[in-house]
Amino acid sequence: MDKETRINTRIFETFPELESERLIFRAYRKSDAKVLFCIRSHKDVSKYMDSAIPKSTTDTAHRIEGYIKAFQEKSGITWVIIEKSTNTQIGDFGIWRIDKQNSRGEIGYVLHPDSWSKGYMTEALNTIIRFGFDNINLHSYEANVNTENSNSKSLLLKFGFKLEALFRENFYYDGQFLDSEIYCLLKSDIA
Repeated sequence: MDKETRINTRIFETFPELESERLIFRAYRKSDAKVLFCIRSHKDVSKYMDSAIPKSTTDTAHRIEGYIKAFQEKSGITWVIIEKSTNTQIGDFGIWRIDKQNSRGEIGYVLHPDSWSKGYMTEALNTIIRFGFDNINLHSYEANVNTENSNSKSLLLKFGFKLEALFRENFYYDGQFLDSEIYCLLKSDIA
């Protein structure tokens, strides 16, 4: 345990592979760039990401390098989501921008549309959110959501996240200013 914070930094010594009923959560490998490209460049996935849509596997390889570096720097963890029965990579889930002083992390996730409406992201949230509270010792999570992404907002609300803030035109992307909604989940909300 870091003396200056409540965060359990020992979690960053070895990548924490996790498992749920139907899913495996593991570290990204450089060889995952092609599948990540297929997921993040899919028009239905990229619609609300509000970040650069990858144009090639080189772009997703750089993204993976960023995930690996964040883990090494103890500032974030991003898991590949693998569907067990088919051993297929279906998306990812990350806890980023871990704020050690305030024991808070921001979550983000993507899932290939072929895996939508099957309860996979609910299963991922149940597994990883609890891991963050119980093992990393986070106090709270935040999720920054595009105001038009009703599926993501519904998922967060179903899980107990509360709308914490609406920021008007606080984010410039693709030639326009966009609004953001910030959702929060406290450890005490699910304890």
